[in-house]
This record gives sequence, structure tokens and C-alpha cells, in this order.
Amino acid sequence: MANHKSSVKRIRQEEKRRLHNRYYAKTMRNAVKKLRTTTDKAEAVAMYPSVQKILDKMAKVNIIHKNKAANLKSKLAAHISKLA
Repeated sequence: MANHKSSVKRIRQEEKRRLHNRYYAKTMRNAVKKLRTTTDKAEAVAMYPSVQKILDKMAKVNIIHKNKAANLKSKLAAHISKLA
């Protein structure tokens, strides 16, 4: 157990931040997965801006790396362009 008041507070903050990050990371992964499994091009095109926004927000607050967000956006755009 922590011995200092500040370390007890730090533990509380880290747990709160961890849960927050996990929630948004999982939401992001679900959005990406939903877009990848979509077979209708019109639906995918409509969904892409919202997924792109989520990825940009995750990169902005360092939940994911900015290069990972760019790679995902690129791959999703390529996926959409391949749809019939």
C-alpha cells in the first residue's frame, strides 16, 4: 500500500484515467470493426467521417499514436474504395 498522500491520489487518478482510456479505445476499435465488416459502399462512405473523427480524437489525447490513427484511416479509405 502507498505510504504518501500524493501516491494514494496518483493511484486514484491512474485508475480513473485507465478506465477512461479503455472505454474510448474499445469504442474506437468497435467503430473500426463495424466499418471493416460493412459490405455496402454507401453505408461505409457515410460511416467513414465519424470513424475518422474518433481516430483523430484518440490520437489527439494520446490514447493511440498519431501514426496508428493515420494508418487506420488510410486502410479504411482503401477498404471503402475496394467496395463495389
